[in-house]
Amino acid sequence: MPTSSPKSQHVLVLNSGSSSLKFAIIDPNNGHEVISGLAERLGSEAPSIKYKYKYNGTKTAINLKANEAHAEAINTLVALIKSHKLDEHLIAVGHRVVHGGEHFIQSILIDEDVILGITQAATLAPLHGHANLLGISSAKESFKGLPQVAVFDTAFHQTMDEVAYLYALPYKLYNEFGVRRYGFHGTSHCYVADQAAQLLNQSLEESNFISAHLGNGCSVCAIKSGKSVDTSMGLTPLAGLIMGMRSGDIDPGLFNFLTTQLNYSAQQIDDLLNQESGLLGISGLSNDCRTIEEASLSGNQRATLAIDMFCYRLAKQIAAYMVPLQRLDAVIFTGGIGENSDLIRKKVISQLAFLNIDCDEEANLKARFGQQGIISTKKTKIKVIVIPTNEEWVIANDAASIVKEL
Repeated sequence: MPTSSPKSQHVLVLNSGSSSLKFAIIDPNNGHEVISGLAERLGSEAPSIKYKYKYNGTKTAINLKANEAHAEAINTLVALIKSHKLDEHLIAVGHRVVHGGEHFIQSILIDEDVILGITQAATLAPLHGHANLLGISSAKESFKGLPQVAVFDTAFHQTMDEVAYLYALPYKLYNEFGVRRYGFHGTSHCYVADQAAQLLNQSLEESNFISAHLGNGCSVCAIKSGKSVDTSMGLTPLAGLIMGMRSGDIDPGLFNFLTTQLNYSAQQIDDLLNQESGLLGISGLSNDCRTIEEASLSGNQRATLAIDMFCYRLAKQIAAYMVPLQRLDAVIFTGGIGENSDLIRKKVISQLAFLNIDCDEEANLKARFGQQGIISTKKTKIKVIVIPTNEEWVIANDAASIVKEL
């Protein structure tokens, strides 16, 4: 089986979830993936690893033993990497870490102090944070001597001003416990902004964008002079837009109503807002936008309502970010829905017509399945761009840059 050239340098990128482990080996210079895959259903009765070796396109599945979790999955991954002789070119392991709190404003080499900081920030996003720590500890054990780098979803948004990130709560909640808006999807927003500036042949530092990362999780980011100045997610990834299963913004008074009138527990409310709401809750069908679009085309009224609500909230949020930006170069669509749903893009753009934005029907239809391009008409000053995100490449590039400084 072909291997990399002797001069190649690669980074192993790990994205550790509560019951999954996404991985890829990437050339940080060009973003090319050597191998990528997903270990899923970890800790269950039927965990498995599915991966694709990019040199020959072979897709393979490996069944793990029942109840095997992150450490065992990484051990299997190590054996897999060694069997393809890919370990010879690894220079670092890059970890996606969801929450960096205020401790981390950029990617960083992992040491004991960094682990302590991640542990403290994990209280703000326990499901994600503890999974990230599991991935880090397992990788440190399996790849001894290889530098480990943390890349934070929240870091890009640390340029927000306090008028944007503070809640109107007693100040001591922020001062003593860090209760504030942090934002997420920062790695994605950062990547697509840089790509958009290149596409428009202008400096990122002179560019103003509104980036919409739309997938099962959704967020909008106002990017001024290349820096995040506001974003729709908050203390947790629950706030902001309607998402696949998450409600997005709601009236906080709902908590009191659910507990006092319907006897909901705190866990039931958490499950309701994070796993039973959003597109799934409105449509009653699925959290998958493709399924809902198909149902809408077949005349399902709740599916149509879900799409209309999703687009309305998104258009409203984009329009709101004209306040901090004042001047806008482009609206960027990315993420699974943003990259592939020409219907969602068309509906949102039509509601932003007052900004003199218009959609080129043919270009919008073509911009699917990983195709980057401008989908607005040539006469519009504010461009609309579809850019497939590549968070893994950002993580690999950051890790490689840090290692070079050692």
